[in-house]
Amino acid sequence: MRRSLIALIAIVVMGLAGSPEGLRDIQNDLDARVEKFLQDHRSSWRDMNVPVQDGQALHDLIVKNGYRRALEIGTSTGHSGIWIAWALAKTGGTLITVEIDKRRHDEAVGHFAESGLSAFIDARLADAHELVPALEGPFDFVFIDADKDWYVNYAKAVLPKLAPGGALTAHNVSAPSARRFRRGGSMGADYYEFVTSLPNLETTVVNGQLAISLKK
Repeated sequence: MRRSLIALIAIVVMGLAGSPEGLRDIQNDLDARVEKFLQDHRSSWRDMNVPVQDGQALHDLIVKNGYRRALEIGTSTGHSGIWIAWALAKTGGTLITVEIDKRRHDEAVGHFAESGLSAFIDARLADAHELVPALEGPFDFVFIDADKDWYVNYAKAVLPKLAPGGALTAHNVSAPSARRFRRGGSMGADYYEFVTSLPNLETTVVNGQLAISLKK
C-alpha cells in the first residue's frame, strides 16, 4: 500500500501538465530545483554519503537503462538518494530507501523534501537485515551502501528479485588490482569476489569504488 501510494503521487505529479510541453516544463522546474539543492549542499555531505562523481554515475546508469523500480540499502542523510530519485523522476520510477539510524533518516527526509523529490521516494526507518529479505520484487536497480560486512548477504537477498537487465550496485568496493594502493582494508573484497563468481552477472568498478553488476 505504501509503495502504491508513492507511485500514485509520482504519477499525479508528472501528469498534472496535461501536455508534452507542460510535462517538459515540470521536469525542467524539478531539474532546476534539484540542481540548486545539490549546489547549495555541495560542501555539507558527511555521514558516509557518496561523493558527487558516484552520485552522478548512479543517476546516469538509471537514465541510460530506463530503470524504474529502485532500492537503496543505506540512506545516510540522502545524497545518493537524491541522485537516484532525480533519475527516477525522469524515467517515471520510484525509490525505496532504508536507513536504521533515526537521526540520519530524519535528515534525509528533510533533504528529499527540500530537493522536491519526496514524491519519488519511500524512505523507511528500519533494520535492512530484516526488511530487505522481506521486500517484494522485482527491482531493476539496487544500490548497497550500508554495513560492509553484510554486503554479500544483501546481494543474496536481492539478486532473486533483480530483473534481467537490472543493475546491482555497491559502494566502497574495489577490484583486486586497486586494493594494493589503498590503506585500511579490503574495500569490499568478499563482495567483489562473490559477484564476480556469478555467471549471470557482469561486474565492473567505476571511480575506483563503485561496483556495477548487470544481470544477464
